[in-house]
Amino acid sequence: MNAGPIPLSALDLVLAAGLVVINGLLSLWLGLGLERKLFVASVRTVVQLLLLGWILMPVFTWNNQAVVFGICLAMVILATRAAVKRSSRSYRGAYRSSFVALLLGAGATALIGTWGIVGVEPWWQPRYLIPLLGMILGNGLTGISLGLDRCLTQLDEGRARVDVYLALGASRWEAARPVAADAMRSGMIPILNAMTVVGLVTIPGMMTGQILGGTDPAEAARYQILIMFLIASATAMGTALSVLLSLRALFDDDHRLRSERIEHSPS
Repeated sequence: MNAGPIPLSALDLVLAAGLVVINGLLSLWLGLGLERKLFVASVRTVVQLLLLGWILMPVFTWNNQAVVFGICLAMVILATRAAVKRSSRSYRGAYRSSFVALLLGAGATALIGTWGIVGVEPWWQPRYLIPLLGMILGNGLTGISLGLDRCLTQLDEGRARVDVYLALGASRWEAARPVAADAMRSGMIPILNAMTVVGLVTIPGMMTGQILGGTDPAEAARYQILIMFLIASATAMGTALSVLLSLRALFDDDHRLRSERIEHSPS
């Protein structure tokens, strides 16, 4: 019995790409207009993942703290860009707020995971920290994007309702609290849905990878439980920080909603 993963050749990947070609043909047949997006997404997937593999090989060998932190910082910056771009609305300072939210939310949970729970020595060991941070960021940016979009949409389209609260003497927090609660709830929906069906309908990527790599399924399950809890924590923390920082930026010191600061992102 093979204790490790079965190596994949370039031909194996070409055969897998054939499945995407079928999707492209379906798009042409049904007139969906998705074939170009499928092609671009497929090329980006191949290039980005191969580059990641080539970059991580020497990084794991060097085990250099500065290099690891540099890669982690770059990951947070790219995740911030993706989170803000996915929202239909933005504002001046949205990138800074989302960066702070992701850096604190994902950074804190990654630190807790590697140092506080797993007990990795040193805690920044790239083989643990980089993949763990990547999984946390991938889910955290979705929560921030959904929360940010919901928050800005409600403040933009529901300004009259917020202004009524303010006119009746409510503070900016009292007027915006329903918006914040709804935005945070929206940001948490994907991870809550994932946690509901994990192990029943889906086998997550990390657990699948560990099993394919020869890890005992029970041990792989424990690692996946850890990851799910870290992701849920990071998503909640990041979404909350992003929404609260957005509210701070969109209300002035006189407790007035400055909806003119909200910008519609290009589609």
